[in-house]
Amino acid sequence: MRKIISYIKFLLNSTNQHGIHSPFVFELTTECFYKKNKSTKNNVFKSYKKSLLSNKNKIEITDFGAGSRVFKSTLRPIHKIAKYAGIQNKNALLLIKIAGYFKPKSILEFGTSLGLGTAALHIGNPNAKITTLEGCKNTAEIAKMQFKKFSFKNIDIHTGEFTKTLSTLKFKEPIDLIYFDGNHQKKPTLEYFHYCLEFIHNESLFIFDDIHWSKEMESAWEEIKQHPKVKVTIDTFQWGIVFFRKEQEKEHFTIRV
Repeated sequence: MRKIISYIKFLLNSTNQHGIHSPFVFELTTECFYKKNKSTKNNVFKSYKKSLLSNKNKIEITDFGAGSRVFKSTLRPIHKIAKYAGIQNKNALLLIKIAGYFKPKSILEFGTSLGLGTAALHIGNPNAKITTLEGCKNTAEIAKMQFKKFSFKNIDIHTGEFTKTLSTLKFKEPIDLIYFDGNHQKKPTLEYFHYCLEFIHNESLFIFDDIHWSKEMESAWEEIKQHPKVKVTIDTFQWGIVFFRKEQEKEHFTIRV
């Protein structure tokens, strides 16, 4: 019920491209959000997901995050993880468009799971170097097999609790895009956000998944919006998108995608 109320508020406050007065956000909305993908890219993602939906094997899940609202057991069928816990097609196709529009050279992802989000990022820009973090060894192994099966290159998976894994990573250059989809709790989300600020440049963007997952995630999103380094934010309900462009006025947008 709380999420339904949040969605109603979102609809009442949201706009489309006609209500946007920022040239940067208007162009992003019209040339990326509302522009159709090439069918070949969409088909690659759908094939990737279809192969997971046909996998009836079960794996034991290690969950360091907020847990699942669907699964009661840690022993879960792969096809059901893909169906209920993986990124939805609509959001995956939008992620493909975003990666294709900004063409990030470097991507950091929190929460590989079965690699659905990773696949979308790779399909959007196959030249990107993707570093993806996953807490569960078993799901990471499935993702690795999927990447090999679909000949996805330039993807490095690091397995383990995020706070421990992050301390071992050495980024030589700033990161272009960071996708946060691994822990839907306020405290860890804010910790990862602050930690990753040291890796940004003027054109970096952050994407936070499930910002309306809970009251505390909405609170985390509001705190992120108010950070002095944050200049432009976009709430699509599913995601919170953050830009750090110093030349922009601080503005917050709520956009139906």
